[in-house]
Amino acid sequence: MSTRDKRQFDLLGVPFDGESTLGWPGSRFAPARVRESAKWINMRIQDGKVYCLETDSFMEVGEHLLVDRGDVAVVPHDTQKTFLATSQAVRQSIEAGRVPVVIGGDDSLLFPVAQGVCQALKGRIGVIHFDAHLDLMDDSAKQGRFSQSSGMRRALELEQIHAVDCIQVCERHFNFPASGRFKHDNDLIHLSAREVLRLGPQATVERILERVKGADHLFLSFDIDAIDPAYAPGAGAHEPGGISSAEALEMVELLAPHCAAMAITEVNPTTDVGDMTSTLAAYLAFSFAVYGSQARG
Repeated sequence: MSTRDKRQFDLLGVPFDGESTLGWPGSRFAPARVRESAKWINMRIQDGKVYCLETDSFMEVGEHLLVDRGDVAVVPHDTQKTFLATSQAVRQSIEAGRVPVVIGGDDSLLFPVAQGVCQALKGRIGVIHFDAHLDLMDDSAKQGRFSQSSGMRRALELEQIHAVDCIQVCERHFNFPASGRFKHDNDLIHLSAREVLRLGPQATVERILERVKGADHLFLSFDIDAIDPAYAPGAGAHEPGGISSAEALEMVELLAPHCAAMAITEVNPTTDVGDMTSTLAAYLAFSFAVYGSQARG
C-alpha cells in the first residue's frame, strides 16, 4: 500500500470537564499535557516511516500521520454549545477523509463524538466502549442528563446506534441497578475487567469484533479509567482491578484498523504522577494512528 493510500488522522482537543459531576474535575487540562507527551513520539517518524520494536518492522505511516487540529471551541459553562462544537469537528474531520482522535475532557464527550460520527457516516454505527463504569444513567437530580455518567445512554438514543452493535469493555465492581436493568432490557453486553484479564488482549478483541460485526462503522471510546490506577493514576476516578497499560495498548493496536474514530477521555493531569497517564494517553493515540493507518482508506 502506498503512503497516499494510507488513512491519516486528526488530533482534536476538547478541554471540557463541565460534566465531571462525580469523581475529580481536571480533565480540561489533558489535551495540553497529552500534546506535550506526543511531541517526542511523533518526532520518530522519518521519511514517512516509523520502526516498530514489537514487530521488528518498518511501518509506512506518511509524514503527516497525526495532525494536531487544535482545540474545539469549548464553552466551559455551556454543555450543549460544547457538544455542538465537538460533533461538528468530528464530522468535518471524517468528511475530509480523515480519522478523528479526540482527547477530552470528561466522558460526557462520548455522546457528541458519537453524534459527529453518525452525522458524517451512513449506516449502523457500533460503539466499543472501554470504561470502568457503564455510563448508562438516564437522569439524576445531582447530575442531569448529559453528565459523565450518561454518555453511553445518550449515544444509544441516536438513530444509527443500537445496543446490539455495541459492547462495553473493562467495566468492574459495582454500578447502579437501574443501569444493569437497562443493559439486560436492551441486549447491551459487557466484558468485565476480570473477564478481559482472563482472556488476554487477542481473545478479547476477537470477542469484541464478533459482537459488533453487524455495524457498518465503529467508534472506539476509551475512558482512561479502564486501565488500572497503578498504571494510570491521572484519572477522574480510581477503580482498582483494571487492565495494564500494555494490555490497553495491544487491544487498541488490534482494534485501530477497524475504527472510524477514537476518543480518549478522563485523563486528569491534576491527579497524575509525573505525567505518566498523559504519556500513556499519547501512546494510545499514536498507536491507534500507526496501526489504523495500515487499513486502506
